[in-house]
Amino acid sequence: MISASLVFLATLTMVIVQPRGLQIGTSAIIGAVVALVLGIVSFSDVVEVSSIVWDATLAFIGIIIMSMVLDEIGFFEWCAIKMAKLSNGRGHLMFVYALLLGAFVSALFANDGAALILTPILLAKMRILQLNLKTIIAFLLAGGFISDSASLPFVFSNLTNIVTANYFNIGFLDYTLNMIVPFILSVIVSIVVLWLVLRKDIPKEVDVSLLKNPDDVLKSKPLFYASWVFLALLLCAYFVGDAYDLPISVFALGGALIFLGVASYLKVARAWLTIKTAPWQVVWFSIGLYIVVYGLKNAGLTDYLASILVSLADKRDLLAVVGTGFISAFLSAVMNNMPTIMIMDISLANIGNEAMIYANIVGCNLGPKMTPFGSLATLLWLHVLAQKGVKISFAEYSKFGLIVTPPVLLIVLLTLI
Repeated sequence: MISASLVFLATLTMVIVQPRGLQIGTSAIIGAVVALVLGIVSFSDVVEVSSIVWDATLAFIGIIIMSMVLDEIGFFEWCAIKMAKLSNGRGHLMFVYALLLGAFVSALFANDGAALILTPILLAKMRILQLNLKTIIAFLLAGGFISDSASLPFVFSNLTNIVTANYFNIGFLDYTLNMIVPFILSVIVSIVVLWLVLRKDIPKEVDVSLLKNPDDVLKSKPLFYASWVFLALLLCAYFVGDAYDLPISVFALGGALIFLGVASYLKVARAWLTIKTAPWQVVWFSIGLYIVVYGLKNAGLTDYLASILVSLADKRDLLAVVGTGFISAFLSAVMNNMPTIMIMDISLANIGNEAMIYANIVGCNLGPKMTPFGSLATLLWLHVLAQKGVKISFAEYSKFGLIVTPPVLLIVLLTLI
């Protein structure tokens, strides 16, 4: 257990610190190679991990490619400006609309998509609106939180959702039916709690006349309008694919490549450049970190967790669900939600409690918001902000996350009982 833990901690430290600009995927692969060399994991473990995460990582790449093409069209910028204009300059209403937009993007384009695509757009618009730094940070913190708390409704809304749905053979329709109510409540409660915490930093009035007309940012209006139809058809395709047990990546990646092809034909996007700049490091991050985590499983961590979860399952549903959710949340906050979801899934495998499986997802999606390194989405979000000249300290982020996350997490978990 000691050697497996040390390799995991060293790998996670490299992912977070990124020494000498070392990218997250490269760090994870280095950790995986070390684990393999030391005998912490075997080649058969590598094959097993790859079989678990391949669908999730390919689906994620597809979602990001789709997001990148839509961004090229001006889709997200149009949405951001439209949201601001609809508020009629009322700051608090703009705050609510911004969170609803974040929830929409997170649900359809995954939490990481919201962090990578929407954050720089919102930041640019807030600077055009001449908002002060405290207000900008308030909007950004709220947007960062909603990107994870709203990543519940569909299997593709979060990598953790895909991994768990595949691991337990949960169909797309079944998953959505079980998580739609927690998603709606999570969005509502998140907005209320975020407003209560940040309301003093939200201005009463904002001069939205400084923004362009939404249609002026579109590179291709026909493709923009067609994209709404395409997204609706793609969502329907997920449900059809569910009936035939097709992998979610078939539609996520396949749909993205089709849309990229159309955009390239219309000369709105360049296919090769989009594929080249897609976040391929996330693929190596997912595979590498999961291999490292599998070493913890081999060392007995999952057996220990399973014993705790079994004792919870023997109690009332309330304790089982809330306990599972908070264990997942705590582990996600201290060791990242990607390894946590795998460890918890393995630990829950033989318990047979569906509510605890969904509680694990909720905990792994919301719990990471308590620390800056809790999720890949937050790491990407902070990296994007740092590149744009906005730095949020560890203490500032953690203080905010520890205040906001527990009440939202508790209320959402109660919907699973």
